[in-house]
Amino acid sequence: MIAFRDFLPLLRLPDGRTIAFERAWLIRVLGVAADRAGEQKWWMAEHIAASVEVWLSTFTDANTIETDRFVKAVREALDAVGFPRIGFFFEQAAPFYRISLLEVAQKAGNGFELGFFRHLDEHILEVIHTGSTYCELHHLDPCVTYLCNRKPASRQCTSLRHEIVAYARTATTLRNERDNQLFLYVA
Repeated sequence: MIAFRDFLPLLRLPDGRTIAFERAWLIRVLGVAADRAGEQKWWMAEHIAASVEVWLSTFTDANTIETDRFVKAVREALDAVGFPRIGFFFEQAAPFYRISLLEVAQKAGNGFELGFFRHLDEHILEVIHTGSTYCELHHLDPCVTYLCNRKPASRQCTSLRHEIVAYARTATTLRNERDNQLFLYVA
């Protein structure tokens, strides 16, 4: 038998990909939804995330749960505590995208920065075309180390790190033809 991290089912995205549930991730997404609903520094995100995590733990026989069902459960939790508007903006964030910058770099090839930026642009366009308003970019430091082929503390790596973040933000703004703003979280 395969044991999943924290004994929680994976979230199955509409395109078939799966992502692991992380409480910190849900807190970030709820924070963005609350901010868009006009609730700055909303303190209940941690409590809602903890409740959803407990709810997910009841799925002892399921390896995955569809994002539609997950989003509905989060919206119901928000409705129950009197924040349906945040639930609306939370639903707008789905589907949730996570892009591994290291995987994008590996796809482009070691030391091939131009290819990396082209592939990153393709991923960002894919996220925008789905209508998602939330995307996380992960593995920034390993990506930079891979592309520079140097220690991460070097001046070249620091410069590339800043360039990748600036490029992702600019590409997101320029490529987004809709009025929905794409929130990027870079880790």
